Amino acid sequence: MLHLSSPAEAKEWCASQRRLNQTIGFVPTMGALHRGHLSLLDRARRENTACCVSIFINPLQFEDGQDFDAYPRNLDTDLSLLADNGCDMVFEGTLEQFFPEIDPKESIPLIPAGHFGKGLEEEFRPGHLDGVRTIVDRLFKVVGESKAYFGEKDFQQTLVVSDLARAIGYPEVIVCPTVREVSGLALSSRNSLLKAEQASDVTKIYQALLAAKKFWQQGERNPETLRRAMNDILEASTLVIEYAAIRDPENWSASPPYGHLTQAQALIAARMGSVRLIDNMRLDNDTP
Repeated sequence: MLHLSSPAEAKEWCASQRRLNQTIGFVPTMGALHRGHLSLLDRARRENTACCVSIFINPLQFEDGQDFDAYPRNLDTDLSLLADNGCDMVFEGTLEQFFPEIDPKESIPLIPAGHFGKGLEEEFRPGHLDGVRTIVDRLFKVVGESKAYFGEKDFQQTLVVSDLARAIGYPEVIVCPTVREVSGLALSSRNSLLKAEQASDVTKIYQALLAAKKFWQQGERNPETLRRAMNDILEASTLVIEYAAIRDPENWSASPPYGHLTQAQALIAARMGSVRLIDNMRLDNDTP
């Protein structure tokens, strides 16, 4: 596996692969890799003839400096996992390398997240999805024409990056199913920060999503009733709820939808101590 230390080197590698008529699968990450990331890499390998991964903890998407500092880091383990799982190239970089045209003394102008960044995450992490769109724009331009793989756990983020890809004309964004622990907890790099005694309560997030799913399967289509089904479960835990919300996944809105829904996404964000957890579930399909 090739390990490159700059976006410029990665851009040349990707261009060289295309000159050889290779198709590229790209998995952007912030490191602290887990089975969820590896499932994205596995699909990228199966659907392309070359695959690459980025590891960059993007300070532009952290509104809290302490949260940035606390984010898990284990580069040696990450590199070993990627090499063992068939990654062809991994690259890193610095803000200065990703934005060479910006004076290091000046702040980097953020690209607005756009329509899909409105509501939910915007309210509780203002500027976060702007920072995501800004760095992903650069990552996409480093890798170029490709297929880019994202996990559905970060549902609102997948809407923002898909919108970005449509705006610039590439890559093809592939959204992959959330990978979970046996308990149902969505895999996340932040899970490593949880304490053992918190394990029971954090699974209430998944249980709340399943409760909304059950109501849907029984014929409930009112978004407020579905929201209350989740809230009832979450409020019986020590989680601090940021939001338990219902949205129409095909017609995103900052505020809750009204009336009878024909499709629905249940979304939850909550904190257990200092650890923020998010998850979501499509209600109008047969997949839990």
